Amino acid sequence: MANDPPEKLNYNVLGDDQSSAGEKIAKYTGDVDWSYLKPHYKSGAMIYVDPELSLTKVAEAFTNDDKAQVQAWLKKADLVKPSHLHEDWWEHDQTRFTAVVITPFVLAQPLEKE
Repeated sequence: MANDPPEKLNYNVLGDDQSSAGEKIAKYTGDVDWSYLKPHYKSGAMIYVDPELSLTKVAEAFTNDDKAQVQAWLKKADLVKPSHLHEDWWEHDQTRFTAVVITPFVLAQPLEKE
């Protein structure tokens, strides 16, 4: 059927080097502000990761195409596509995030305020 998802989604960590997926996740994870994430939010590519989860474990689940785990997190709302309410708050609060690009998504988790 035309609307059926592909059997395997091709999630990739950025970078053309010969590093393992785990090494690339570590290398391409960083702290960013909302202005960096906003274009990704606007394009629908941003996924909010609940602070209770390990961003690394979520990134690994995406790169390993662990559909069952990703679906479980989505069902529990541990992973969500942000809404305009999120956008408004993050803009107002000047929230900073830890983020990693797992093509085609940007996984982002808010940093704790000091």
